[in-house]
Amino acid sequence: MWDFAGRKAVVTGGASGIGRTVAEMLAVAGAEVHVFDLSAGDSGTTPGIFHEVNIGDPESVKAAVDELPDDVTLLVNNAGITRDRSIAKMSDEEWHSVININLGGAFYLIRALAPRMREQGHGRIVNITSINGMRGKFGQANYTAAKAGMIGLTKTAARELGGKGVTVNAVAPGMVLTEMAKKLPEEFLQKALDETMLKELATPEDIANAVLFLLSEQARMITGEVIKVDSGQYI
Repeated sequence: MWDFAGRKAVVTGGASGIGRTVAEMLAVAGAEVHVFDLSAGDSGTTPGIFHEVNIGDPESVKAAVDELPDDVTLLVNNAGITRDRSIAKMSDEEWHSVININLGGAFYLIRALAPRMREQGHGRIVNITSINGMRGKFGQANYTAAKAGMIGLTKTAARELGGKGVTVNAVAPGMVLTEMAKKLPEEFLQKALDETMLKELATPEDIANAVLFLLSEQARMITGEVIKVDSGQYI
């Protein structure tokens, strides 16, 4: 379905979950994929070229980007963490760590790679946000604030970079059946399923297909948008 031959991509959090599926599908479609993550995950390997990077550390991001080929023009900001707790009980560390990784990391990567995209006259950036960044979620003030911030970052970056041929969009999943999600208590999965209109939860491949579409030339006239892939869970 997709052809990314000759393109070079960075996928953050590409060692597992949605990020890994995106990286795998990009690699199959011919892209040279660079995975930014803290480790190669349980399998010890990643699709494409692995870089050990702490995306919450701007110096770590800069050092990794400096090692990349000059013509990297695809970026998927997927990496993220959770530290769930109600606002009244949330610690400063739990707040700051999630904001810095989930939102700060996306900012650091865009800031580092945008100059290269401008020089190439081409770029595609996709940020993985969440429907919970649009509606809020009990016990996830840090996560939802970061994901809401990613939407604002997406729209601002789209405005700033559009004149140089760079599109910036976001994909907002609902509950996704990753390996981690499958380990959740059944009642959590059932609650999410009950919220859906299609009565089926999305798979990582469903999210990755939306991401690859936005990275592709078929989406060249789309920028500043947020596409929900949630089986109607947000409605």
